[in-house]
Amino acid sequence: MRGLTFAFLLAGLGASHGANATDIERAMLYRAQSVTNGFGDANRARALAPSLTEVLVKVSGDPRLTGDPRVGGMAARAADYVRDFSYRDLLNNRPPHDEQGTYDRPQYLTTDFVPDKIDALLASLGRKPWTTRPEIIAFFDIEPMKGSVFTLAKDSEAPQAADMRTALEVAARQAGMPVALPGESDIEPPEARKSEALATTAKVLGGDMAVAGTLAWRAEALGWVGDWRLVANSKDYRWQVRGVSFDDAFRNAILGTAQILSGNGQPEAVASTR
Repeated sequence: MRGLTFAFLLAGLGASHGANATDIERAMLYRAQSVTNGFGDANRARALAPSLTEVLVKVSGDPRLTGDPRVGGMAARAADYVRDFSYRDLLNNRPPHDEQGTYDRPQYLTTDFVPDKIDALLASLGRKPWTTRPEIIAFFDIEPMKGSVFTLAKDSEAPQAADMRTALEVAARQAGMPVALPGESDIEPPEARKSEALATTAKVLGGDMAVAGTLAWRAEALGWVGDWRLVANSKDYRWQVRGVSFDDAFRNAILGTAQILSGNGQPEAVASTR
């Protein structure tokens, strides 16, 4: 993909538009990463539970599974569905500062689940694997607490832009979605971003379709407010999230996009309970 911040899909996308997951890294759909302390069985079991939930959502494209009590029961037995796992030192091999650090050191736990077992769990939940994933170009206008409004781009130098790009990349990885940003020179003014123009720009930049929206800091919401829009299947989808961190806001945007494109319905508005 030309001129984009990251062309991300399941670790190293090199495929054509709308590529089938089996043609790229299908196994990466069944991989998740979490953080745990040390290498003990009990700590690993606690870290495996959210990893299984993430994989069920990622493979199906349906974020509503996160709150499904049946998934909670499955997550409690997450070890039954694991094919392999590995650790990586979260502190980058820095020497421990005390005795506790020698055995209770934080680790990244990367887990690969057995695809057939995950697919069977999804079938029991009335879901199925979502295998064909279009490449998405994201056009997000940011209204920060301080400073000027800017559009998030691969080469944005505005305050928080680098952190937001990282947050968006993490959200894309967790959703198993190929998401990319335009360069600043590719961005049209917000008033020019009508449905047809967005679709055309996305294709010019090497994507299949565009997701657009605004992410604004609002004191009355006690956090960020995201208003998202996706034009797909001749329909104009809109949804909102309020009172969250920008990490959670981007996660809401990308998971909502996955929900729509995977055929799992319309995202609902989300308000923070904090």
